[in-house]
Amino acid sequence: MAREPLKVLTESMFYVLLSLLRQERCGTEIVRYVDDATAGRVPLGPGTLYTILAKFQEEGLIREAAVEGRKRTYAITDRGRALFRQELSRLRLCVADGEREELASERLLPGMREEAP
Repeated sequence: MAREPLKVLTESMFYVLLSLLRQERCGTEIVRYVDDATAGRVPLGPGTLYTILAKFQEEGLIREAAVEGRKRTYAITDRGRALFRQELSRLRLCVADGEREELASERLLPGMREEAP
């Protein structure tokens, strides 16, 4: 059976690509960037990070830009940028759908809020 290319990114995957948009980074720099960008909301442990990096390399979304001993620095490829833009567009549509539906529900039931039990 043929492999299915990535179509939708997990939150961790999204932030790994985001971290590489402006500059090349090594693994620890990626983790630091994601932690700072999300105020710790998206934890990125070594197992998750290196699984994502391997998958992204396999898919041609990133490449190794430099290797110094055990330190590997990664760069996003044109294909990775295209997938990032596609995912960003998809997420914007999701947010717009959610905001539209929330606004519509508030118009139908003004003042009605679910109370916690």
